[in-house]
Amino acid sequence: MNVAVIRFPGSNCDLDVVHALQSTVGVKPRLIWHERDDIGRFDAVILPGGFTFGDYLRAGAIAARSPSISKIRRMADQGKPVLGICNGFQILVEAGMLPGSLLRNEGLKFVCKWVNVRVDSTRTPFTRLAKKNQVFQMPVAHGEGRFFSSQEEIKRLVREGRVVLRYVDALGRPTGDGNPNGSLSNIAGICSEEGNVMGLMPHPERASDPLLSPSGSSDGSLLFSSMGCSDLGAG
Repeated sequence: MNVAVIRFPGSNCDLDVVHALQSTVGVKPRLIWHERDDIGRFDAVILPGGFTFGDYLRAGAIAARSPSISKIRRMADQGKPVLGICNGFQILVEAGMLPGSLLRNEGLKFVCKWVNVRVDSTRTPFTRLAKKNQVFQMPVAHGEGRFFSSQEEIKRLVREGRVVLRYVDALGRPTGDGNPNGSLSNIAGICSEEGNVMGLMPHPERASDPLLSPSGSSDGSLLFSSMGCSDLGAG
């Protein structure tokens, strides 16, 4: 499996993703500068977290105009897996590859904490090894992570199985106390119509080593293991 991790000015979780992939999937992804022309040759692509271009205008807004995005869009059209984590999710939304908006957190403060997320869909290349309603522990670290869309759009996402992850409490219930940023319907991650493009605000790469987790879990590694089991096309 030939995986590209895209590095933008301001990316700061790229090496964490590389380490997580190496330790869980056993492949060494390539760090690719966002202006490279050969991104399309890879089997899959990950947009990591960070503060691309300083989050000027809006988080992910400038990176969404990078030359890499048109190449990544073509990869998505070919059915290749595309994963956006935190700032990467913001980029995919700003680029129109995923619906909705990611607004400033409800409390207008940066949130950095461990949260519980429930798997609501296993149709993506990143959740196929999970069980529906399985609860993961993963950290969030963002200032603009509040998912927002029209109620009609959210109902459509639910109906089509495109709400992949929801913030929940320890019992797996989507409560207000379990929602760290005020996201509508407690949405923590969504996918495209085809399911191969996914964005999430929590950081699975920071929850892939039990030494990094307060509970000793490595729940985030399942997303990368699932990706390694995907039927990826030739690059």
